[in-house]
Amino acid sequence: MTDSCAARRCPLSAETVDRAAAASARPVPRWRAALLRAAPALGLFAVARLTGLLVMAGWSWHIGRSPRAIIARAWDSDWYMLIAEHGYGRTLHWPDGTVQSDLAFFPLYPALVRAGTTVLPVTSGTAGLVISWTAAGAAAWGIYAVVERLHGRRTATVLVLLWGLLPHSIVLSMAYTEPVLTAFAAWSLYALLTRHWVSAGALALLAGLSRPNGIAVAAAVLVVAAYELFTAYRRGESARANRRIWTGAALAPLGWCGYVLEVGFRTGDPLGGYFAVQRGWTSRFDFGIGALKVVRAMVLRPSLIALMVALLVVVAAVLLFALFTLERPPAALLVYTAVLVLITLGGSGFFESKPRFLLPAFPLLLPLARALAKARPRAAVVVTAALAGLSFAYGAYLLTLSPIAL
Repeated sequence: MTDSCAARRCPLSAETVDRAAAASARPVPRWRAALLRAAPALGLFAVARLTGLLVMAGWSWHIGRSPRAIIARAWDSDWYMLIAEHGYGRTLHWPDGTVQSDLAFFPLYPALVRAGTTVLPVTSGTAGLVISWTAAGAAAWGIYAVVERLHGRRTATVLVLLWGLLPHSIVLSMAYTEPVLTAFAAWSLYALLTRHWVSAGALALLAGLSRPNGIAVAAAVLVVAAYELFTAYRRGESARANRRIWTGAALAPLGWCGYVLEVGFRTGDPLGGYFAVQRGWTSRFDFGIGALKVVRAMVLRPSLIALMVALLVVVAAVLLFALFTLERPPAALLVYTAVLVLITLGGSGFFESKPRFLLPAFPLLLPLARALAKARPRAAVVVTAALAGLSFAYGAYLLTLSPIAL
């Protein structure tokens, strides 16, 4: 028998084996492939946040304080935990006549904490931390997905790492709502970029239930949907043909508007009740007049470090927004970021918290991430190391030494 005949008759030839292996190989699910691509970025993000948390914990133990108590029950965290444990209804009356109500805090996060303590034998603080840490990871993955689609894996990896090394990124390790909002926002923006309208609207609804500035996600969905519907109308398409766009647009504002109206009805003023509650916390939109007064006071007399850093972060955010706009980003990212920046700059009260309010505005980091992705490795390492040192040291200062709320 010749070699060629043997090859023709043999059922286990190399070609046959390769064909059988290809047929039996199962395709990798798209979500798993996406997660594998994002794994290096998520690993760097986890290392950055874990290191920052360990630095803060080490300093806390050094000065005789409990790190867990700080990250689980400090400032706003305690309000959220009390809502999760007892429901709404807590109001503080101060000697100067100020009235602070827990209705200022949006309901999704405490609802998740309460669900966690119902299912698992853990305290509300532990449940809050697990939810925040999980949300921070989901947010980092969503940020990576958005940036990878627009600028590739290298820039996406750099941006995720930068987000984890911001001066106020210690908030991502606390029982706070910024990680939850950012997770819903990032994936809603990704859904918009990939034209999954119903998913974008549903995620925007959840973002609107997370924080007051969650309205920025709904704004992005509504603007992009309006443009798509207008374009479809000019092409002569019927509304029925675009029902998924209509559905996404209808869902997007329901979370934010629903809670604002609920607070309004609770307080007897359907349209203005929620904003009256916020004024009790000195939070109102005054086009930046209150913020300028704080800046003026900082210039005229010595100020706390946290206020000075907050001012620097706000100035940097404005500059980065200008650079971001010049890059002509997709409308979804532009509207989302613009609304977040507008709310932060135009709101009065808690000037020291403005950098925290800007944490969900991750597209602001795009110009810096693109520059670092193109830089020489040594320069990129030096810049990253400097940011890490600042982030870890300042995070420990904010939670253990700063006398004002984060």
